[in-house]
Amino acid sequence: MNDTDATLDLTLEQLWIYPVKSCAGIRLRAVELLETGLEWDRTWMVVDADGEFVSQRELPRMALIQPRFRMGQLELRAPGMLSLHLALDAAERPCRVRVWDDTVDAYDMGDIAAQWFTDFLGPDLPPGMGPLRLVRFDPDERRLSPARWTGGVEAPNTFSDGFPVLVLSAASLADVNERLALQGLPPVGVERFRPNVVIGGVGPYDEDRLDRIAWHADAAPDDAPAVELRLVKPCARCSIPDVDPTTGAPDGRVSPLLRTYRQDRRLMGAVTLGMNAIVRRGDGQMLHEGMRGVGHWGAW
Repeated sequence: MNDTDATLDLTLEQLWIYPVKSCAGIRLRAVELLETGLEWDRTWMVVDADGEFVSQRELPRMALIQPRFRMGQLELRAPGMLSLHLALDAAERPCRVRVWDDTVDAYDMGDIAAQWFTDFLGPDLPPGMGPLRLVRFDPDERRLSPARWTGGVEAPNTFSDGFPVLVLSAASLADVNERLALQGLPPVGVERFRPNVVIGGVGPYDEDRLDRIAWHADAAPDDAPAVELRLVKPCARCSIPDVDPTTGAPDGRVSPLLRTYRQDRRLMGAVTLGMNAIVRRGDGQMLHEGMRGVGHWGAW
């Protein structure tokens, strides 16, 4: 690769957050970047009676739970349910919960929220899962991304699967849909892949080979990027992209396709799409759709 190939211009096309882990997302025109990722992303999480997180993997109807921010509250809506309103600064009793291999401090959000989730998702609960609870991440907790992927850099998260930000290119999604069309299948939306940042101006799967992405604030000098994300690990895909977000039911459309061409040697053949990233610069900066940025090629 020569010097002229070292970078490429790109745009920030979409910003997404998922306030309640594994529930529907919210597309935002602008959002504050924190060291843990985008503000309010995966701040809340649903757990079972043992404090273990649950997701669309077990309860695909979680995709139907729609969040929105309104008048200083998080409002959650679901078919057949009255809206649940949570004050953004609300937290009740301390508790300990588990997300993947991490046991962390959190706050239980109380019996009303617990009953709401149990009522909506209860008919689908597997035996032994028990009543559900909603918890909030304790901001004093420091849950770090795996150091073997970050190069030893401390990268804190909230309730994400393991990294602060997930990056996907618009071209990758377009290519997936072109391949689905060749099989006579309808297209899928970006919601199935749950990215935080969707980038444009790059080719399909170019995010696989990027080492970092930098954006400049309006008043920042050219040699001082205001925001820098480092892309550290391919995102291994589970069954969630096979859940139709409009019905909350699995349709098996995506995984069989991805298995034909997206097995990643970096993860011993796991099916991947998109790249997990950590925040190297920009805590407290605002990201907004349409920002121009620069991608730096890596050694993948």
